[in-house]
Parts: sequence; C-alpha cells; structure tokens
Amino acid sequence: MSSVGKIKVVVIVGPTACGKTCASVELAKRFDGEIVSADSMQIYKGMDIGTAKPTELERRGVQHHLIDFLDVDKEFSVAEYVNLAKKKIADIVAKGKLPFLVGGTGLYVSSLLSGMRFAEQKPDPKLRAALEQKLERNGGESLLRELATFDEESAKKLHPNDSLRIIRAIEIYKLTGTTMTQHIKNSKKASSPYVPLMIGLTYKSRDTLYEKINARVDGMLEAGLLDEARKILTSECSKTAMNAICYKELFPYLRGEYTFAAAVENLKMQTRRYAKRQLTWFRRDTQIKWIFVDEYPAFNDVVNFCAEIIDDYKNS
Repeated sequence: MSSVGKIKVVVIVGPTACGKTCASVELAKRFDGEIVSADSMQIYKGMDIGTAKPTELERRGVQHHLIDFLDVDKEFSVAEYVNLAKKKIADIVAKGKLPFLVGGTGLYVSSLLSGMRFAEQKPDPKLRAALEQKLERNGGESLLRELATFDEESAKKLHPNDSLRIIRAIEIYKLTGTTMTQHIKNSKKASSPYVPLMIGLTYKSRDTLYEKINARVDGMLEAGLLDEARKILTSECSKTAMNAICYKELFPYLRGEYTFAAAVENLKMQTRRYAKRQLTWFRRDTQIKWIFVDEYPAFNDVVNFCAEIIDDYKNS
C-alpha cells in the first residue's frame, strides 16, 4: 500500500524497565518532537510512582501528551484512546514537529496504528451488572472460558486479570451477535493514516531484564509507592485503576492479608510476568526493529543508534 500522504510517526515500544522514557525524551529533543504516551495507566492522576510516569525533570522540556489527565474514578476505553491520540498526533504534525508514540500498552499501539474503527455500541447496564456479578462470584478465568466458547481468538489474547476487556468482548457479542474478533477484522479494512517507524527496546538476557525490573520495584518502594497504593485503595477508583500493576499487588499487605516481604515478592513476580506478556504481544509485529540494550557499552550508544535509524526514516 502506498505511503504517499501518510503521517510519519516514530514508535518506541517494549517491556517495562527497558529505558523507553529516557530514550524517547532524548530522541524527541534531537528531532524536535513531541511524545504521545501509549500507556494505559499513566493516563491517571495520582498514579505516578507505580506507573513510572516521567517527572517534569525527566521530561526535560519535551511536551508529553495523554499522561496525567484523567481522575482515577473514571474508566477509559481503547476507542477513547485512539480518538485522542489521533488528534494529538495531528496537532504535533501541524506544528511541524515529529510525533513519537511511546509506551508498553500493545493494544493501544496496534489499535491506533492499524486505523481501527470501533463499534459505537454502548454498554447495556443490566448486562454489564450481570457480568460483573459473575466476575465477583467466579473470577476472571470463568469469564474467559465463557468468552472462548464463541470468540476463541479474543480469549487467547486476554489475561484473566483483564476483566474489563473480557466483559466488553462478551458484551459486544451478546448485544450485536458479532464477535470482537470480527469487529476488529472489519475495522482493519480501513486504511491506516500512518507510516510508522517501529523501534523495540529490550534486553537479550532475560535475567538482565528481570534484574532491572526487580531494581525498579525497589526504587519505586523507596520513592513512596506504598503510600501511593494506600491512597488508591482508599479512593473511589475505577476498576481499571484498581487493577493496575504495582498497586493491586500491595493491597493484600495494606489489608493485613500478606506480610510486606510476601507482597513485594509477589509484586516483582507479577511485574516480570507482565513484561513477558508485553514481549509476547510486540513480537507478533514484524515491523518492529528490536534493539537489545545489553549489547551496547552504554545507553547513550543505544540512543545514538536509534537516532541514525530515525534520521534515515525522516529522509526516506
């Protein structure tokens, strides 16, 4: 398909703790760019430490979009993200700047770049309530099995903890008679407005990645993650916010159900598992050029190599 007239977007993805934020800020400074976040939890106000939201100092004057704009009691859908991200990218291009799409939420990235159009089907309150009761009673695994009976492809892509998307997929089928998989296939018939440069950052050594994740968790705890988790637990929060990794793993300790050491160990384990799921998702995309951070003498060498790729892309 011709790329004439399409928008160039630099996309930086990969698992947590691989340096996406640091690299993207430096690259955006070099190429007069602005960053559109593709992180489903950095959207929330007050969820700063646990989502590794870049501080003002870390942003180094680079404009960031779609972070820190939504109250924690609000739900937020992929469709809403795509609509907002499209507008932000268009605004960046209109200013003559280069848009960078950066984050680890694979569904946000693929939905935006594919040109996906979402069904305008609104939830049915009675059906939603019934499904939420099933979730409370039987758990996410049970709902996932129900979804698999009529939409196996969607069920394979979702984790039992991803209750909102499982419920939405069941709703779509029950309300329209068409599976989420089919809706997605139909939506992908629309042409994407983008010609992206896809860069993936990760570590060749899984042990090194896990060491980085463990160290990041330790750093978050030192920075006050436990207090942040306590605020989330005692606030009126959306189900999305309450299920955010790095918070929900600490809730059992705050309720007196786990020891602190057990909660921290579980947090590290769940974060490692999350990174593994991120890698599984992104590795299905053959457009991504993977860069292994541990193959370079210093992180600045990684950034310089990325800059060479971007320079070629901009001039192509």
